Amino acid sequence: MGKEEMTAEAMSADEVSPNGAVAGKEDGSGLLSREELIAELEKTREEAQVNYDKLLRLAAEFENQKKRLQREKDQSLHYAEESILKEVLPFIDNLERALAQDRAGKDFGTQLLEGVEMTLKGLITTLEKYGLQAISSHGKPFDPNFHEALAMEASKEIPEQMVLQEFEKGYLFKDKLLRAAKVVVSKGDTE
Repeated sequence: MGKEEMTAEAMSADEVSPNGAVAGKEDGSGLLSREELIAELEKTREEAQVNYDKLLRLAAEFENQKKRLQREKDQSLHYAEESILKEVLPFIDNLERALAQDRAGKDFGTQLLEGVEMTLKGLITTLEKYGLQAISSHGKPFDPNFHEALAMEASKEIPEQMVLQEFEKGYLFKDKLLRAAKVVVSKGDTE
């Protein structure tokens, strides 16, 4: 609807006097001249433009806030990974120290094995704090959701469709499968 149509519609709703003045509304203020109507219309347009500008600013602020929140989320994830890595570094240090030990000592093999076992235990404990969980497979029913069958073998001791051997452990991260366990599945007694 054009400006002129809006003005004509507004004027037809009010009473127009023979000299072109429009009767006031219910407030009894009297007649408004054409110039006063145009001034009112301009004032209303200016108010509408101010409100439109406010709306545009609010929309821009909203978009900026959305981008800022996404940036903060990305940084938070980045620094969460950093804290995990900082906790893993001592295990790398322990393994490097173990490799730097004098290999000529009489108990080197035993000490190395004990050191590696302690390091592995500490690493697993640290990763469990972050939600890592090993999948127990040996002797359990084969589940394709958690196991990857590499082979099937006959077994008199282990019933059919049970995990006979685990080649590689599977892990969950919180409730999500991180890696399926690689297993050998029993075919049962095939004799």
